[in-house]
Amino acid sequence: VQLQAFGGGLVQAGGSLRLSCAASGLTFSTETVGWFRQAPGEEREFVALIRWIGGTAYNADSVKGRFTISRDSAKNTVYLQMNSLTPEDTAVYYCAAGLPRGIRNPKPYDVNYWGQGTQVTVSS
Repeated sequence: VQLQAFGGGLVQAGGSLRLSCAASGLTFSTETVGWFRQAPGEEREFVALIRWIGGTAYNADSVKGRFTISRDSAKNTVYLQMNSLTPEDTAVYYCAAGLPRGIRNPKPYDVNYWGQGTQVTVSS
């Protein structure tokens, strides 16, 4: 199983980025898939998840109203649209799959598959 995340970069505060995560060796169709992030010196934290069947999504409180997770079944890809970015959003973002069904606020130990991470840097 490989998860490849794309779309990170450098953006000014208030700007937007869209992250993508494509899977090989794993079909998302029955999965719960999400994004985590890890800032320097911090623990990895949950950002958002989506249940592939039905599309129900949950966001961490810190990103509610600014980030939107979505999926494209035809491309077996999950996205994270990030708007109104702040310097506090600076982190390496990881896509994650194989989360337990029904979970709403997963921890890193709940994840079965990790992507390689993509750096998001927000300048003030």
